[in-house]
Order: sequence, then C-alpha cells, then structure tokens
Amino acid sequence: MSTLPDLSELAADRARALALTPVSRETAALLDRFVELLFATQSHTNLIGPATVGAIWTRHIADSLQLIDLVPAAQTWLDIGSGGGFPGLVLACALAGRSGAVVHLVESQGKKAAFLRQTVDALALPAAVHHRRVEDGAFDVVPDAVAARAVAPLPRLLEYVAPFVESGAKALLPKGQDVEAELTEAAKYWKIEAELAPSRTNPASRILVVRALRRRHGTK
Repeated sequence: MSTLPDLSELAADRARALALTPVSRETAALLDRFVELLFATQSHTNLIGPATVGAIWTRHIADSLQLIDLVPAAQTWLDIGSGGGFPGLVLACALAGRSGAVVHLVESQGKKAAFLRQTVDALALPAAVHHRRVEDGAFDVVPDAVAARAVAPLPRLLEYVAPFVESGAKALLPKGQDVEAELTEAAKYWKIEAELAPSRTNPASRILVVRALRRRHGTK
C-alpha cells in the first residue's frame, strides 16, 4: 500500500492548497481530520493513487474545493463515484456550517463506501452515502449541483448526469488537457450548453460546467 508523506512535505502541500482555495478555520480543522482518517485507511486500502499521496492537499482537496465557487448557492450536491471522498467529503467539510446543505455521495465499491460512511459519522458531516451505481435505476435526489471527478470519459459521463441536469442541476466535471477532444466526441450524441472554467490547481486542466443537455435525435 501507499507510503505516507513526511510531515514537512504534507505541511507544505497543505499551505499551497489553502492559498489556492482559502477556507475558514473550522473547515480547515475538518479537512485535517478527514486527511488523518484517509491516511489511516490508505495504509491498508488504496483510496487515492499512491503517486498523489504526497500532494493530497493540492491534487485532491483544493481541486475539490474550487467547485463550490462555480455554484456558490447550491445547497444539495450529488457526487458520482466518490471514491476516497473527492469531491464529496471535501464539499461536505466546506458546507458543514451552512444550514440546509447536504452532499450525497454515490460509490459502488464496498470498502470505499464503508470509509465514506465512517468519515461522515466521525466528523458529523452533512452528507449521505449511497452504496450503489448511479445508473442502477431511479435516484431519489434532486440536486442543485452534480459533480463527477475521474469517473468516465465524457460521452458516458453525460449519460450519468443527464437526468439531474434535466431536473435543473448544473454538472461540474473536472477534466484534463484532452477535454476539447472529449467535447468533440460527446457532441456527436449530445447538444451541450456548457462553459469551460479554468482550474486553480492545474493550468492544463479545466472544469466543464454543464447547464443543459439534450440527446441528439437518433443517437443512443
């Protein structure tokens, strides 16, 4: 399993991340506890890629936090394929002091879903964990924003978020340097109303913010 970073490396990465995406002291304290819990589990179950452990704050936490500013009024979030809690648990930490806010985390892998539940309970976060796949039938959540990070190529990802976008949600989909090619491929099947927002954490990455989706006639 992953070798955990030394404390000086982690502190430097934390400082860089919080300079990119400032948060309150209360949120920072919750994020610190989340990282501790994640590392305790990472020692025997991979929740994040081993190569990114030393940059967890910039690669994962700041990368997740930046989504909030794209839909600042969103109260109900849905995170598809939450994995180790990115962006869902990070969003829940940031929204913990906001009345009425809730984050729904969808994760199909049992060990990861168990970690998500344990963290939600330990930190008393405003979140609910759903151990299932988002494509497995109807989903009784009407979110204001739906996020999916490193889940699937864009054409398939749009299948997952379409029902929620049709119900009024905005979809926030972090993508890498190939996003233009993915959009070109997805446009064969979907009419997409969206914008590309710059990423604060990686100049080669962008966040696709989808406002409306409609399947093109005659495509599946």
